[in-house]
Amino acid sequence: MRRESGLGLTLGVLLLVYIFNFLDRQVATILAEPIARELHLSDTDIGLMTGLSFALLYTALGLPIAKIADRPGTNRVKLIAVAVALWSVMTALCGLARSFPQLLAARVGVGIGEAGCTPPAHSLISDKATPDNRSRALAIYQLGPPLGGLIGMVMGGLLADRMGWRTAFFVVGIPGLLLALLVLLVVTDPRDNRSEAAAAAPAAMSAREALAAIGRSRALRLMLVCAAFSSSAGYGVMIWGTIFFQRSHHLTAGQTGVWFGLVNGIGSGLGVWLGGHLGDWQRRKHGKRALLHWVSIALMASSPLLLAALLASDWRVAMGLFLPSILLAWLYVAPYYSAAQGLVPPGARAMASATVLFVQNLIGLGVGPLVLGMASDGLKPVLGAESVRSVLFIGSSFGVIGGLLLLRASRYLPEELDRP
Repeated sequence: MRRESGLGLTLGVLLLVYIFNFLDRQVATILAEPIARELHLSDTDIGLMTGLSFALLYTALGLPIAKIADRPGTNRVKLIAVAVALWSVMTALCGLARSFPQLLAARVGVGIGEAGCTPPAHSLISDKATPDNRSRALAIYQLGPPLGGLIGMVMGGLLADRMGWRTAFFVVGIPGLLLALLVLLVVTDPRDNRSEAAAAAPAAMSAREALAAIGRSRALRLMLVCAAFSSSAGYGVMIWGTIFFQRSHHLTAGQTGVWFGLVNGIGSGLGVWLGGHLGDWQRRKHGKRALLHWVSIALMASSPLLLAALLASDWRVAMGLFLPSILLAWLYVAPYYSAAQGLVPPGARAMASATVLFVQNLIGLGVGPLVLGMASDGLKPVLGAESVRSVLFIGSSFGVIGGLLLLRASRYLPEELDRP
C-alpha cells in the first residue's frame, strides 16, 4: 500500500487517543487507596480491580477486533472512534459504583472499549510509515501510556484529595466523547481510496493464517514471552509503586499522584522517545539485529536501580532512583513494536499487535498485579504496611528475565525482519 501524506497529523490525533486510553485505564491506580477505604477492599481486591477485571475482556476481544481491523474493507478510523466513545462512557460509570461488583463491571466495560484501540492504530501507522522510520513513528504513538499515566496520576490524585474519587472518574471519562468525534473528523484511513486499496492492499489473511505467520517467527515467539515478564514488571511498578509510596512513605494520594506521576511519566516518556530514535539509528548503522540488542540490555539494567529505590529510606531518594529505572525499562517499547510489525506480513499486523497486547495485558496487567496483591495480603500479618515493598522486590526480577529473552530474540532479526 502506498505511503500516504499526513502521517504527522495521524500520529498527533492517535497519540491523543492513546493518552486518553491510558489515562482512563490507569486513573484507577492512583484512586485505589481511597476506593479501598470506602468500599473496604483487600489488596487482592485492588489487584483484581486495577488489573484482571480490565484485562479479561480486553484480551479476549483484542484478537477478533484485530482480525476485523486487518480486513482490507474495514475502516480503522471508525473502529477506533467507536472504541474511544465506549471506554469513555464506562470510565465515567466507574464513579457511580456503590459496590465492588458494580465497580468491576464498569472496569470490564473500560476494557471492552480499549480493546479496539491499539491493534488498528498500529496497523494504520505501519501502513503510513516506511520501515526505516517505523520505530520513531510508533515511538510517538507509544508516548500515550507515559503521558496518559502522568496525567491520570496527577489529575486523579489531586481530584481525589479535593473532590473525591468518584468525581475523578467523571472528569477524565466524559471528554473522551469529544475525542471520538475528533478522530472521525481529522484522521483518514488509506483504505478509503478504494480503487487504489483494491489494487495495492495485501490479500486478506484468516485468523488462523495470521496466527500461523506469528508462530513461524522465532523472534516473535521469544518476544511474546518477553512481553509477559516485562509488562508484569512495568505494571507492577506502576500499580503497586503508587501504593508503596502511600503506605511505606506515608504520602497522600495527591502527593503520590504529583510526584510519582511526574517520575513515571517523565521516565517512561523519555524512555519511549529515546528508544524509538535509538532503535532506528542502531538499525541503520549496525543492521537489523541492533534494533533490539541495546534496548534489551537497558531493560535488564533497570532492575538494580529499582531495587535501590525500594531500599531507600527517604521518599525523595526513592523517587530519584525510580526515574532512571523507569527510563531504562521503557527504552525497548518502540523498537519492540516496530520489530513485531516487521516480523509478519502486512495482512497480519493488527493481529500481531493484538497478540502482543493479549500477553501483556492478560499476564502483565491481569495476572501480575493480582498475584502481587495476593502475596501482599499473605505477608501483611508479618510485615504490615511493608508487605508492598517486599512484593515489589519480586517484581523487580521480571525485567532481567524479559531483557534476556529480548536479547535472544534479536539474534533472529537479520533473517526474519521485513522479509519480502
